[in-house]
Amino acid sequence: MKFAASLSGLFSRASSDSAAPVTSRAVNRLLQPLGQPRELDPWLIWSAAALLLLGLIMVFSASIATAEGSRMFGHQPAYFLIRHAVFLAIGVIAGVVVFQIPMRAWQEMAPWLFIAGVVLLLVVLIPGIGRDVNGARRWLPLGVVNLQPSELMKLFAALYAADYTTRKLPLMGSFKQGFAPMAAVILFVGFLLLKEPDFGAFVVITAIAFGVLFLGGISVRLFVLLAVVATIGFVLLITFSEYRRQRILGFMDPWQDAYGKGYQLSHALIAFGRGEWFGVGLGGSIEKLFYLPEAHTDFLLAVIAEELGFTGVFLVVLLFAILIQRAFAIGKQAVTLERTYAALVAQGIGIWIGVQSFINMGVNMGLLPTKGLTLPLMSFGGSGILANCVALAILLRIDWENRQIMRGGNA
Repeated sequence: MKFAASLSGLFSRASSDSAAPVTSRAVNRLLQPLGQPRELDPWLIWSAAALLLLGLIMVFSASIATAEGSRMFGHQPAYFLIRHAVFLAIGVIAGVVVFQIPMRAWQEMAPWLFIAGVVLLLVVLIPGIGRDVNGARRWLPLGVVNLQPSELMKLFAALYAADYTTRKLPLMGSFKQGFAPMAAVILFVGFLLLKEPDFGAFVVITAIAFGVLFLGGISVRLFVLLAVVATIGFVLLITFSEYRRQRILGFMDPWQDAYGKGYQLSHALIAFGRGEWFGVGLGGSIEKLFYLPEAHTDFLLAVIAEELGFTGVFLVVLLFAILIQRAFAIGKQAVTLERTYAALVAQGIGIWIGVQSFINMGVNMGLLPTKGLTLPLMSFGGSGILANCVALAILLRIDWENRQIMRGGNA
């Protein structure tokens, strides 16, 4: 309690009660005992913080052998730990800054941010500018770091889809005026993503955009039509793409070609099998020792399963469930306050984190075909961590504005 009082006093001296939201008033509220009024949702804060911290620990555990054994990384065991910690620090700082921006400003910026995202997706495809890794051109080299535009585009899609839906609310039942323009825009974005190729990002962005449209009141008939067309489209994309078809075959029976197209999935399943109930212990994974590719990115959950067992995986699932539930609860509260844009943004962020984490977990467990999607908030990757932290800051801002309005103040 003395430490809490000292910390509270430090922030009180640093800023006045009339300053921006992240001030002594907000910190004092967070330090109050459970049950008393707060400025921010504690469940959202602590679930997100737990995922970020656990991700930092597990990225280090999953990457230590790769970093130590590679000349590219200077044979430094802590190479990925240091970089991930730096990305996390940048993400938190960006989140604090973003938290100061009111939602009305985000609504005004949404179309321009979306256009900026499209431009970045175009630039990354230009030979000599975009960086190729394993046959995919998804990154823009920026000196010591690489920017992945598709990660930022997920956030921009949530902001823009919410703005579009808010502006078009009276027309949501119309195919020509409500549904078709957004469908055309998302198809264009999807075309750019498939040129990289980044099929996983295309699926997530499509889910965000049309999930927001559905929540905004799009006709059920149109939504069902969309689901049918999307399913046919994805089947055709798989049918006419050799490497996607091979992934499906590897998913259906990974043991038939365990050293070929079923290699990643078979080793992920071995990791899950070795973990049993309580795991082999933190740092004790065998699969991360150059057997399981992308252990610190796409297949981080498999390492968690091996080292922490069913208990660790259940904890991760529970934390994501809490975070997503709070996102939709904040959105529902915004609806009751007639804050349509804020509500749709909150729910769009919930859809984003929910869909991407579900796909990543499904791939790791062998329930879905192998797809290059990271686990939000946890996997190594600067662009992903930055986008996730900014999204959480916006979600917290919506929650803060809701609480201010309910107290009779101005957001």
